[in-house]
Amino acid sequence: MHKFIPRKIEAFVRENLVIFPAVSILGPRQCGKSTLAKMLFKERSDFLYLDLQNPNDLNKLREPMLFFQSNQHATICLDEIQLVPHLFSMLRSEIDRHRRPGRFILLGSASQNLIQKTSESLAGRVGLIELSPFNVEEAAMSKDFDLKTFWLRGGYPDSYLASSDRGSVLWRENFLQTYVERDIPQLGLQIPSLQLRRLLTMCAHNQGQLFNSSKLADSLGVTYPTVRRYIDLMEQTFILRTLPPLERNIKKRLVKSPKIFVRDSGLLHRLLQVDNFNALLGNPVYGASWEGLVIENITATFTDCSFSFYRSASGDELDLIIEKGNRIIAVECKASSAPQTSKGFWNAIEIIQPDKTYIIAPVSEPYPYHQNVEVCGLADFLKNVAL
Repeated sequence: MHKFIPRKIEAFVRENLVIFPAVSILGPRQCGKSTLAKMLFKERSDFLYLDLQNPNDLNKLREPMLFFQSNQHATICLDEIQLVPHLFSMLRSEIDRHRRPGRFILLGSASQNLIQKTSESLAGRVGLIELSPFNVEEAAMSKDFDLKTFWLRGGYPDSYLASSDRGSVLWRENFLQTYVERDIPQLGLQIPSLQLRRLLTMCAHNQGQLFNSSKLADSLGVTYPTVRRYIDLMEQTFILRTLPPLERNIKKRLVKSPKIFVRDSGLLHRLLQVDNFNALLGNPVYGASWEGLVIENITATFTDCSFSFYRSASGDELDLIIEKGNRIIAVECKASSAPQTSKGFWNAIEIIQPDKTYIIAPVSEPYPYHQNVEVCGLADFLKNVAL
């Protein structure tokens, strides 16, 4: 969250606050959850913010029910709620005792599945919202927006808005170090930090490729279930995304493994030690980095759609299939200002028969490429495509 770049999700949060007694905003650490919550209530005197990583704030909850009842007319924000899971059952009791909309805001750096107590204890009482780092449409609202800078640094506010490339690099390195050394252990998961960092780096080198857990397990010297558990954990803490293959009754043999992506392009580049745009241009991950940027921005924006990719055993492929109801949109990612397509692209379109296909490339303005096929920039897609 930053005053120069407004968040579209603000209206969605406000909408949930007038419906649910509790609103849970989940997302990676440092993506702007706390800033968003404070901004929403900046002119309200009845807003109480407690950072559960702060011993002084945590001490206020030695008797949680007494604290909640003493402040029953306030809006209470509990930050990093996943660190104190026993609070969920108490929140349920307190909400049922004195139920009114917008009473609690719960901020967490782990997903709903990892914080199982959310769904178990607060079902029907909580609105769930996932907050991502800046997407390209939000960043493009800034008058000095530069796509290359956004692509290189990623969408985390402190990384993207750093005063220099060096400052952005240092911030992302600190983020990764803190993630493996502090954030994961705080969740009660004892995983060697060097091993986790090494796995993250291996995933970065495999950006946009099919997930091969056996290969990763052999490289790390651990078992297949261990790698699968680590990957699941990094998905649940918003660092990795796996994209499933399309599952449809098509008379072709399709790949069955998901693709794996480091969600934020800036973290991807830091893991690969790509610290300037010229280095990115010369790196083998260049095309996959653009594909990851496009897919992350789309999947984080259109949250009520289902997403997959199409790849046949013969190599016909579409990078992203978006489905909503009976509508199908296909996306191909090309990291070139003059994108070219292959025979496999056209074969895939013939088989999938999407309503519309977009080739998303770093271009300044959209233009038609073929019947029902359009070339456009990522920001144009997010702004203009209705799903």
